[in-house]
Amino acid sequence: MSSALLPKPQMRRLLARRMKFHLFGAFLLSVGCAALYKFGVADPRKRAYAEFYKNYDPMKDFEAMRAAGVFESAPPK
Repeated sequence: MSSALLPKPQMRRLLARRMKFHLFGAFLLSVGCAALYKFGVADPRKRAYAEFYKNYDPMKDFEAMRAAGVFESAPPK
């Protein structure tokens, strides 16, 4: 009597259908996070390092550390 009113539940391939949906969502989420990290963290960090080493003078830095007494093998002048 009431069986005609209720639709039958899907019993076959339920896991496969749900897994397809969740795998697609997980793939999109991971690609989005990777792109966000690349453009939000990695590229600005590369630009900051490039800018720092563009004007970096290692001998000037060495002399400053030597004058501060950081090195034991190179005493301050």
